[in-house]
Parts: sequence; C-alpha cells; structure tokens
Amino acid sequence: MPPKFNRRRAIFVLTKIDEILAWEQKRETERDTKFVELGRHLCEVRAGQYWRVESLKSFNEFLERKFPESRRKAYYLMSIHEHLPPQARKALEEVGWTKGLELAKLARKDGQLFDCATWLHKAKEMPKEDFRREIEKELTGRETEPWQIIYFKLYESQIPVVEQAIETAALMLGSDKSRGYCLEMMCADFLAGANLDNGNPETLLYSITRFFRFLSGEQRQAFLQSLSK
Repeated sequence: MPPKFNRRRAIFVLTKIDEILAWEQKRETERDTKFVELGRHLCEVRAGQYWRVESLKSFNEFLERKFPESRRKAYYLMSIHEHLPPQARKALEEVGWTKGLELAKLARKDGQLFDCATWLHKAKEMPKEDFRREIEKELTGRETEPWQIIYFKLYESQIPVVEQAIETAALMLGSDKSRGYCLEMMCADFLAGANLDNGNPETLLYSITRFFRFLSGEQRQAFLQSLSK
C-alpha cells in the first residue's frame, strides 16, 4: 500500500533540498571567485617580489610555504591570470577557475587568434566535463574519452612499489603519458600474462589491443610486419 500522502510535509522537505543545493552552488561559486582573485594576487607577489616581506629567498620558497601539499594549483591559478585577455578574466567569476584553466590552455595556444567571446559563452553554458572535452578536442583535433577519478587506499609500505612501477611504465611509454595510461599498461601486462597459458583468449586479445594503442606509428608498423612474417 502506498503511504498516506502528506502534501504540506512534502513541500517542506522539497524546499529544504532546494535550499541546500542552492547553498552548495553558492559556496562553489564563491570559492571559484576567490581562487580567481588568488591567482591575480600571486602574479603580483611574484612581479613585485613581495615575498621579501616574510624574509624569504625566492618566490618558489614562498609557494612552498603557502602551498605545502602542492604548488601546482598555485601555478594553475597564475596561468589563468597570465594567459587570458582582460575581458575573459572579468568573466571568470561566473565560470569558475577550473573552466578558466581550460580557457587559459586554449588562449596560450591561439594567442591573438583566441576567440574569447565564443569560448566564454561555451564556458558559461556547458557543464565542466563537457567543456573540458570540448577544449581538448580543439587542442588535439580529436575526440576524447569520458573519464572519472577513482580512489583507493594504499598503505605507506605499498606506495614506493607502486610509484616505482608507474615511473618505469612512464619511461617505456614516454613522459607525455599520464599516470592513468601508465597504470592501464601495467594492468594490461598483468592480464596478458595471466591469460597467456590456458586463460581467457578474449582477455588476452583485449590486453594486446590496449598495448598496441601505446605504440608510436613506426612501432605499430614494425609490429604488424613482424606478424606478417
């Protein structure tokens, strides 16, 4: 039997949900606004050597103190301020710093040819992930796969082994490959080995196919020629 419908309670609960979601959206917008402002201030600190007020030796030392976990974010925020034209920087409070970073990549590539108005409109209208893929397509000339971040726990004793394996894979694939690609190659290698003898031939074929993707054009030709022999 369906529960007795309480319209007054339903309206109250739905209103609360909308209020919380609106609050979350507001907080995210405020955070993005502050990050954009932070990038501008960091650029000024570097240009004016304001880090000397704190008796530091360099701007890099300043970032190490202010961003102990990772200085990469600081440089991202500065990149937004440095590479986007003034009219784009004014609109960043609306689109947020994550989209601003994607815009900065394209602005750095296109220079004076950067179509600021068109891309700002897309940044305002498109969801973050769709916009990131649109920028990637513009930069590389090809479609990109959807992606997601996966979290899992490692014990401290396990980290050196994993890091060394990823570094080794990066040496084989090339430094331009992401850690995600390196991890995929390691998993494909494991699957190929596990299914080599009396295993699943479909899994073996899949693993070899993924390996083939990592090869350069010349290496792919050499591989195909060796098969024909």
